[in-house]
Amino acid sequence: MNNHFRENRKIDPSQGATLGDKTPNNKDRVEIGPTKLAYSEWHKSGLTLPNLPRMREYRWKRLTEHIVQRGYGGLLLFDPLNIRYATDSTNMQLWNTHNPFRAVLLCSDGYMVIWDYKNSPFLSEFNPLVKEQRSGADLFYFDRGDKIDIAADKFSNEVRNLIAKHSQSNMRLAVDKIMLHGLRSLEAQGFEIMEGEEVTEKCRSVKGEDEVLAMRCASEACENAVSIMEKEARSEVPKGNTSEDDIWAILHAENIKRGGEWIETRLLASGPRTNPWFQECGPRIVQNNEIIAFDTDLVGSYGVCVDISRTWWIGDQSPRPDMIYAMQHAHEHIMTNMELLGPGIHMRDLTFKSHVLDKNFQKGKYGCLMHGVGLCDEWPLIAYPDKFVEGAYDYVLEPGMVLCVEALVSPENGDFSIKLEDQVLITESGYENLTKYPFDPRLMGNA
Repeated sequence: MNNHFRENRKIDPSQGATLGDKTPNNKDRVEIGPTKLAYSEWHKSGLTLPNLPRMREYRWKRLTEHIVQRGYGGLLLFDPLNIRYATDSTNMQLWNTHNPFRAVLLCSDGYMVIWDYKNSPFLSEFNPLVKEQRSGADLFYFDRGDKIDIAADKFSNEVRNLIAKHSQSNMRLAVDKIMLHGLRSLEAQGFEIMEGEEVTEKCRSVKGEDEVLAMRCASEACENAVSIMEKEARSEVPKGNTSEDDIWAILHAENIKRGGEWIETRLLASGPRTNPWFQECGPRIVQNNEIIAFDTDLVGSYGVCVDISRTWWIGDQSPRPDMIYAMQHAHEHIMTNMELLGPGIHMRDLTFKSHVLDKNFQKGKYGCLMHGVGLCDEWPLIAYPDKFVEGAYDYVLEPGMVLCVEALVSPENGDFSIKLEDQVLITESGYENLTKYPFDPRLMGNA
């Protein structure tokens, strides 16, 4: 039998030239994406895949519209997540967060240029919406030493020329995050620097049809990974030699196996280390008959964040009554607050109509009631009444927004905490809870 090269290169030759998400069916492609495992799980669950070219066009159009609506000449991006949103391309994302070598300029006419690492301009060539690939946006000290100003002047000149050509020299330029020399050089060119994060956060807050489909897929992949983590924890913890890090590593591995990208925090803790919350997971050996609580903070398939939390009781004994009460109270908190959600609801009302935690849980409550989510934690943040700032979030919810509804029930001077969180889509008629993962029945008092 002949073994053709064209067949060897494909992920699954039976699917033809493209996969279900309209990306190339080529195992050697530059463009990153979900794995065969993820695709198979989604097929088994009957999920509809996003159309990625259409999703990219939606994001590009939405950004351009936001630029034009504000009367800006363009939007200059350095934040890796904003660059991902604009181009759907990645390049050493975590390294890029503290070594900002990438930039994207989107002009008011929709013309989009990326400055990438000097040896890797090809990483965004799969996306025809990116019209040019350049290099030279690396304006940090490690890379440029004492001559950053020279590089910044060259870069800012390029930006000015592009704005002159594609934005009729409109010098009102929105910028999200930029190094000091870059900012000074742009201002020296005559640009009026506007708030870029306001543009991107508002833009990203409303998801298109394909973004929602991508989030459903990412949620399924995340919950499958969490399920494996739970199974391993319940199997291994009673043996007395499993650490928090051992358990957390399973989620990392299973995320990567499905084409996920990274986890933003280390928020898994056990036993007394759950109170106070925000202790990062470490080498502690988890004991039998203890609580494990975690917050995924996971950037998963398609670069979509899945930010859910669960608390488990692991052991052969029953949890204490105060633990069961705290779990039930936390569950009541997120479910009651979820009922407030819907299109047209003012964000202020979410704060002041929210479920009130018991007095003993007030000091240790979470930093917010809810927050937006997309490629990461995003705008808006819904504050508790005692942290509310008038006018900071003077907006209403819109269909397509996705909010994480939070609960941290942490008894004052206690030896445990309960952490719960669900990810919820605002629909035309109300809301849909995208999180399907069950709550621990023993902590809920049901077993």
